[in-house]
Amino acid sequence: MDIGGYTRLRRRLTFAMLAFSLVPLFALGFFIHLQFSKTYHERMVSGIEAVTESKRRALDTFLAERVSQIKSLAWTHSFRELSDPTQLGTIFGVIQSNARSYVDLGVINDQGEHVAYVGPYSLEAANYRDEPWFHEVMLKGQYVSDVFTGFRRFPHFIIAVMRRENGRAWILRATIDSAAVSAMLHRAYSGTNSDAFLLAVDGTLQSDSRNNGAIMTRSALRLTMPDRAKRGVVVDTVASTDGRPMITGMTWLENMPWLLVVMDDPREPLSPLAHTQLIVVLFLLGGAVVICLGTFFTTRVIVDKVIEADRRQAMLDASLMQSSKMAALGKLAAGVAHEVNNPLMLIRENAGWIRDLLSEEDAARMGHHAEIEEAAVKIEQHVDRAKGITHRMLGFGRRMEPMQEDVPLNVLTEQTVKFLESEALHRSITIHKDFDANLPAITTDTAQVQQVILNVLDNAIDAVGQGGSITVRTGATEGGQEVFVAVSDTGSGITPDVLEHIFDPFYTTKKAGEGTGLGLAICYSIMEKLGGRIVAESTPGNGATFTVYLPTAPPAFTQDTLLNLR
Repeated sequence: MDIGGYTRLRRRLTFAMLAFSLVPLFALGFFIHLQFSKTYHERMVSGIEAVTESKRRALDTFLAERVSQIKSLAWTHSFRELSDPTQLGTIFGVIQSNARSYVDLGVINDQGEHVAYVGPYSLEAANYRDEPWFHEVMLKGQYVSDVFTGFRRFPHFIIAVMRRENGRAWILRATIDSAAVSAMLHRAYSGTNSDAFLLAVDGTLQSDSRNNGAIMTRSALRLTMPDRAKRGVVVDTVASTDGRPMITGMTWLENMPWLLVVMDDPREPLSPLAHTQLIVVLFLLGGAVVICLGTFFTTRVIVDKVIEADRRQAMLDASLMQSSKMAALGKLAAGVAHEVNNPLMLIRENAGWIRDLLSEEDAARMGHHAEIEEAAVKIEQHVDRAKGITHRMLGFGRRMEPMQEDVPLNVLTEQTVKFLESEALHRSITIHKDFDANLPAITTDTAQVQQVILNVLDNAIDAVGQGGSITVRTGATEGGQEVFVAVSDTGSGITPDVLEHIFDPFYTTKKAGEGTGLGLAICYSIMEKLGGRIVAESTPGNGATFTVYLPTAPPAFTQDTLLNLR
């Protein structure tokens, strides 16, 4: 397809994505908004119902407890006991300690006269014979008043209980501070404009209101009171005194002709809805922008993917070529070591022959006898050192036939470490060795294990760079089922995302041309086939530890396994 074809394809994709993505996106956004609005309104209504019902139960409980307390006092004490000011004061102190809402307590005879009184006012001579509440309690036996001022000159309400004793009636009367009721209602405030108050049947406030008047004043609200016979909370929208629509919960108290009103400004609980609307709009616009950008750059992304695939293929080819070069290098190293061994043997024999000749000569006649002998010794020492190097090169580079043999792991590890000691010395890296002397012998393939340890050590040297240290430790696991070689370095460590892929084939963090990404993958494969395992652990900034585990019991090599190890 030519460039013009790609252009037409891009236009068609643009139209299709806009038609099949944006339209459903906006429809979904609109649906979400409607559902959220409906759900939030339902929750707001259920919330005002729950608050109103909760406050009603609290107020009914408060009033019932006070009535029960006064009734209990009247029926558990005689008129003579309660007429004693001292005893009445003691009783008042007890009930006030448990309920601070009590103002005073008095005993009134059937003529309306205070027989006994305890409280902060001078009401001992007060006569309630002409008060409506007196006749109410004498008639019904129990009375709870609306809020009034009376002789005390502050808003309160009374609880009065009548008892007949020895043919005569008397009244126990308690005064309750209405501020206690107002305080209970104030706890229902949930926002800056919320309100909660009590109304009498005639619309007089029985508690302080936050926004609708003071106690004992007529409320200016245009409120339609629900039917007293109807129980439960009635939820309505009522205009406040300043014209704001307020969601309102109303319910009558069970034991008093008081209407509980709880009001809340819907704008406050619904403010998250406005934020949600903004979020939805931004989400829609953002989604539209993303879709448009995705559409416009689809062709470019496809081309980039093709380029990336070609690049990966080239890297794979380069890695395979590098792997082949390494294999060839191993063969070359083995050949070089083999060729060097013969001249080394000849040099050592000649050095020994020189020493033999010197032993037959008179040292006194030869002026440099000692120097020559010392030179011969040094030649033998360096030849032995060179033989050790070539021996290790042979062990590394020759093609090892898969086999099972007893392996002293400490000796094998020591030999592998010596192979890289010169490289470590060149980089000023210190290699610490901590070998378990009681390590049991194992049966495995020596060459393959040496290759794994060598690769791990080489990676550790690369990770340290210059001037660090490497610790090589051997040991056995608890129970003795496995032995291990642990190589720890003081490098920069490995990040978790890299550690996750550390054993993947062709995965490398080295620069292009410096690594194939096959070394650790090969090590992992070798250990798996040998019945062992290799584990990498690292904390960024604290180096890394690679641990090679080998079974103490020889694995059951099949013919296929042996062929794979070749």
